[in-house]
Amino acid sequence: MEITPKIRAEIQTYLKEKGLSKTQFGHIAGLNPGTMSGILTSNRPISVYQLDLITAGMNLPPDHFYERYVEECTVDEPINWRRICPFLYRCVQFHRLDCLQRVVSVLLDNLGYLPNLFELAEASFQNGYQDAAAYLYENIAESEKQQHSERLALSHYRLFQIAVGKDQNLNLNAANKFETFVHRLHEIDQLDALKDLANVYRSLSLWDKVYEFAYQMGQLGQIQYDLVHNSKRKGTEPQKSPSKPLFAYIAYSKLLCANACDAKGDHEQALAHIRGYADLSWVKENDPDSLYWKNQYQQWAKINTYVNKLMSGDISILPDYVEYIAGEQHIFAELLNVMETANRYNIDVDHILKRFESQIVNYHESSSDDVFTQQVLPEEYVRFWYKLAKYSLNKGRYPYGFKCLLNAWEKAEFINKGLLSHNCAMLFERFKAYAVSETRDQLHSLWEKIDQKDGFLLGGN
Repeated sequence: MEITPKIRAEIQTYLKEKGLSKTQFGHIAGLNPGTMSGILTSNRPISVYQLDLITAGMNLPPDHFYERYVEECTVDEPINWRRICPFLYRCVQFHRLDCLQRVVSVLLDNLGYLPNLFELAEASFQNGYQDAAAYLYENIAESEKQQHSERLALSHYRLFQIAVGKDQNLNLNAANKFETFVHRLHEIDQLDALKDLANVYRSLSLWDKVYEFAYQMGQLGQIQYDLVHNSKRKGTEPQKSPSKPLFAYIAYSKLLCANACDAKGDHEQALAHIRGYADLSWVKENDPDSLYWKNQYQQWAKINTYVNKLMSGDISILPDYVEYIAGEQHIFAELLNVMETANRYNIDVDHILKRFESQIVNYHESSSDDVFTQQVLPEEYVRFWYKLAKYSLNKGRYPYGFKCLLNAWEKAEFINKGLLSHNCAMLFERFKAYAVSETRDQLHSLWEKIDQKDGFLLGGN
């Protein structure tokens, strides 16, 4: 690979304008004078590291020569991966997707480069360069589509993870597309992928899907757990390590299955699943991480037992439930259960709302990028304000009720939660006669957005 004359000419022009010799500029740029002289007077190949030093020495933007460098490195055949790889990493780092695409398009003519490009995609993904990672994964998946390889499945998993965001319609499309690839992943990767699929469908209130993928995660987790602890098969443990202890996937499977059953009104079956993760005496691990998760699931089992009884009509345990959740840091899911109980069984919960008023007012969304935090928590937040609006309007507190409704509706539109937006519209229609003109105008403008949409996502209300 040779430095293009245009780059060399620009460097030489710069030296002439500044009155610098090759040796002087070499010292400025941090390059050996002989190396600098060789770059300018011969066809000696130049590395990206050297190019970066020269660019910095000329006080130019780091990617100043990148477009011309692409022309140089794609002319030579075959491309030298060791030399071009650092350049591709720099393109990712400086968001030069245009330069990345031009080189990758040439590399894809030779499928032997796919493992290298996949490694680049993984590094880009792990370091947060989502646009570059998505481009690489899309091209890798397209090149691998006839191979049914694990790399193909992992590329689709990464594309699913990148696609998941605030827009629920896009999330639904991403989940539907990824479903067909999840079982091609390595078994350990499948555990997290099934968990992520279940959480996305949970945020969409598609409870049959939640149950399906949560159950599969539990079954696979049990197989892997038995594999690790089966004394007759020692030495055959999985080489990959899951992100959480294996037993946690089994427990989380039961938690999600219980959640799905409760949402569908099958409280007896939900309670059976809750008992399944309340008793973790079978877990052999006792390291700090495992003890933490065991304690978490025992706490969740206790709180979800309360919820199960509340949803089935046992109002007598509401005071105990409230006392139990008082120490929780994130309480919107729990308060959502309180509001659901209040609306379903027509009870007064003003004293509970007053108790948690500061936490409600001072709520801030988490910046975590895991699927549960991105998908489930925002949807629970919207549902809480919708239920609070319904509760307040039914009590005749119209100004506050409409304020809650506007908050819920705007958030539902932001995350493109179609059915919740529709429910907000129906609640407005029911009480609009009690709204002042300004409030009516604000809410009516949101209704017009509903009318312009083709349909709604399926799910609970």
